[in-house]
Amino acid sequence: MTDSAPAVDLAGLIKTFGPVTAVDGLDLRIAPGEVVAFLGPNGAGKTTTVDMLLGLARPDAGTVRLFGGDPADAVRHGR
Repeated sequence: MTDSAPAVDLAGLIKTFGPVTAVDGLDLRIAPGEVVAFLGPNGAGKTTTVDMLLGLARPDAGTVRLFGGDPADAVRHGR
């Protein structure tokens, strides 16, 4: 981890459940201290995205980085 690492860095995130694509190629970068909100209709993939951020679900493709590490590192270090 470096001081310049984004708090959240999602690249090419894809998650499917059978024939349903819940998240389709999401790219998102959030800087430390930045405030964001996830808005969208039911079924837009908001909860699935947060689950992947927290390490509760694994993406089918793409990467999830929190403060320069993977979600398990962020949890282990109390981030």
